[in-house]
Amino acid sequence: MLALRPLLSQARLSLTAGSIHTGAAYCAAKVAVVLSGCGAYDGTEIHEASAILVHLSRGEAQVKMFAPDVAQMHVIDHGKGQPVEGESRNVLSESARIARGNISDLSQLNVSNHDAVIFPGGFGAAKNLSTFAVDGKDCDVNKDVERVLKDFHKAGKPIGLCCISPVLAARVLGKVEVTVGHEEEEGGKWPYAGTVQAIRALGARHCVKDVTEAHVDQKNKVVTTAAFMCDTQLHLIFDGIGAMVRDVLRLSGK
Repeated sequence: MLALRPLLSQARLSLTAGSIHTGAAYCAAKVAVVLSGCGAYDGTEIHEASAILVHLSRGEAQVKMFAPDVAQMHVIDHGKGQPVEGESRNVLSESARIARGNISDLSQLNVSNHDAVIFPGGFGAAKNLSTFAVDGKDCDVNKDVERVLKDFHKAGKPIGLCCISPVLAARVLGKVEVTVGHEEEEGGKWPYAGTVQAIRALGARHCVKDVTEAHVDQKNKVVTTAAFMCDTQLHLIFDGIGAMVRDVLRLSGK
């Protein structure tokens, strides 16, 4: 037993040295998350944003949140599902609720400072980041959202989008592959299946995926998942977002 002690000590030293070397070489992915307000029907879908942040934290990513400093299209009373007359809110200020105040104007997002970007869904993506909710395939996209998508795409850095936000990539990048889930409503399980037609009209390819899956466009490094495009249990949506985040981190090379 005494003869083994020098060998054990040497093994511990080697393990410690290896751990130190690994730690020194490790570099966490720097991921930008772009929000569109706070609330499913007029801003960011909060469960989606939270799931993205949890999975990024689990992946040891360094996260910075951004939102455009613009007025919301309108304000929705989420209890009644109706617009509130005479009320206005700012997208950046509302997004700060989710970010716990740690958020920057989207105009400050520079692709050189990040390894990937992720857009949660919620109607804010179709109302505040674009006019898709009103104009469909003929929508305009916020100039900073357009710039960010083009910059990350040109740099070959991964772009993650969930729920309705894949329409942003379809509108700005054109010939990309995305998913918003299934292509038929299936008795109300996929209530927004009609979005597929707009995606195709924009020149993008739609790929059918279940809610727990993500689709990876390897060529363009665009990763998408359906999330609340499906009327299903929350944990399944959480799992699908997890698949998207893992693929984004994998493509980032970190």
